[in-house]
Amino acid sequence: MLLSAVVEAADEAGATSSRLAKIAALSGLLKGLAPAEVAPTIGFLVASPRQGRLGVGWRGLRAVEARNADAATLTIGDVDAALERLAGADGAGSAGVRRDALAELAGRATPAEWDFLCRVIQGELRTGALEGVLLDAIAKAAGADAPSVRRAVMLSGDLGQTARVALFGEPGELEAVGLEVGRPVMPMLASTAASAGEALGAIGGPASVEYKLDGARIQVHRDGDEVRVYTRSLADITHRVPEIVEAVRALPSQRLILDGETLSLDEDGGPRPFQDTMARFGSEGAASVALRPWFFDILHVDGRDLIDEPLATRLEVLGRVVGDARMPGIVTDDPQRAEELSREALAAGHEGVMVKGIESVYAAGRRGKSWLKVKPVLTFDLVVLGVEWGSGRRQGMLSNLHLGARDPDGAFGEPGGFVMVGKTFKGLTDDLLRWQTAHFPTIETHRSSYAVHVRPETVVEIAIDGVQRSTRYPGGVALRFARVKGYRPDKTAGEADTIGSLRELLRG
Repeated sequence: MLLSAVVEAADEAGATSSRLAKIAALSGLLKGLAPAEVAPTIGFLVASPRQGRLGVGWRGLRAVEARNADAATLTIGDVDAALERLAGADGAGSAGVRRDALAELAGRATPAEWDFLCRVIQGELRTGALEGVLLDAIAKAAGADAPSVRRAVMLSGDLGQTARVALFGEPGELEAVGLEVGRPVMPMLASTAASAGEALGAIGGPASVEYKLDGARIQVHRDGDEVRVYTRSLADITHRVPEIVEAVRALPSQRLILDGETLSLDEDGGPRPFQDTMARFGSEGAASVALRPWFFDILHVDGRDLIDEPLATRLEVLGRVVGDARMPGIVTDDPQRAEELSREALAAGHEGVMVKGIESVYAAGRRGKSWLKVKPVLTFDLVVLGVEWGSGRRQGMLSNLHLGARDPDGAFGEPGGFVMVGKTFKGLTDDLLRWQTAHFPTIETHRSSYAVHVRPETVVEIAIDGVQRSTRYPGGVALRFARVKGYRPDKTAGEADTIGSLRELLRG
């Protein structure tokens, strides 16, 4: 199949807010695929190529010099092979290999196809064709039972492989997919609540209230002496975390699937900044900072699957297996006690708490109401420095905001200037998109190939979950999970928050 068919289906899905219309567009595409095209196409649609990390950033894409093709000739297989070359480039000369591979790909792609591929490579497709929609599209295309498709992808952790089985597998093959030690499971996700008491009320009964660490999600599988450690995205990082491997090998059970978090501690036993933990995940070398695991769930123990057991049963088994490595928490139906634990977690330097229904089963890959996360939301008034043009259903509209904090002392630039601290397109309503598309060209200073740069005078209120150290921005800090609360026409740029106030949030 030609790549142009994928681009057209993605554009059709991105141009509508109707879930049914998205499903129809994507299922029509899936029906026409050959077996070998299924996994690559699924990777394109979720902007997560099946090859994983490609070693290509936005600078590499912007540096490509090639004239795009006039006619669509690229196939899905052609693109998959090109991405394979990018992912496989390593060692001396790898930069040149990637540059040549990108130039060749760009030269064979039409402008629309190249724009699509750039967004896929950067993980910024934003068509609305996320996994939930694709699951339903796969079921529709295969004429399969949607819950069976959903459970298979949860337990296999592989959306592309599940799609291939649903579309081309033998009868009963989809339903036969089960939990396997050594094969990562899509993690259960949480919704949010404003407070621990509110979360407990939403659960409607006794709940496990546990610390929410400012660390990294891990899933650990043990089969005898063989231990594998996976990230939230199911990437294998076993070779990077030997201390976690040894900790799990010391546990009394021989076959395990554990769900938890890890972070590094400082000399006083407090949590180090999130960046210190994440640096270990990206490091191939020896580590000077040790990680410690805490486990909050168990899905399998010594031949017994627990994924369909209630949380109360899983926690009882977890306590016996991991001992002191269990996540701190209590079981309660008392809102006051839940709030006390939340304050205790925050005072210890952690992110907040998780509140989980004690009767809930482990719904892998789902973001339901059985798990609720509670953590404080911070808001800052920042200044818009530039705006990027949108894509998909935001095509032709100014969308992604470049955000700056005030630098009154000139510590990171000119005194009284602004320091960029992040970007976001989240939280923008259709009304805000229309407003800013009309407004920002009126204060434009210049344009680049991807953005409209503006006078720093528009103040916007931004909610964040925190900040992290950054080498990308001159102020050394970047926003975490930034989203727009609303514009503040009542405030001038001189009243915006400072880079100093954001840097104060850095721990350690």
